[in-house]
Amino acid sequence: MLDIRPNCEWCDRDLPADSTDARICSYECTYCSACAEEVLQNVCPTCGGNLCPRPIRPKAAHRHGLQLGLGHHPASTTRRHTRWSAEEAAALTKRLRDVPPQAR
Repeated sequence: MLDIRPNCEWCDRDLPADSTDARICSYECTYCSACAEEVLQNVCPTCGGNLCPRPIRPKAAHRHGLQLGLGHHPASTTRRHTRWSAEEAAALTKRLRDVPPQAR
């Protein structure tokens, strides 16, 4: 299940659970759309994978008898920050930005 991390790991911008601006890689590294597109150029600085819109977990359970939604599975409150320097991220981005995600 997704953590639904609360912030952009690059610029520390808040990304609430219902944000349509959050982008994640397959390991859930989380970035705002501006950092994902402009700084990282759709390359996760950790794994080199692509960054996709993060799904939005419904606020309420919409199926009777199932414990779903943010009320039962809240978003994470643990803020994370990338461990990579701007130079390290730029080097990986430069190497991978023109390689289609499925070929990385």
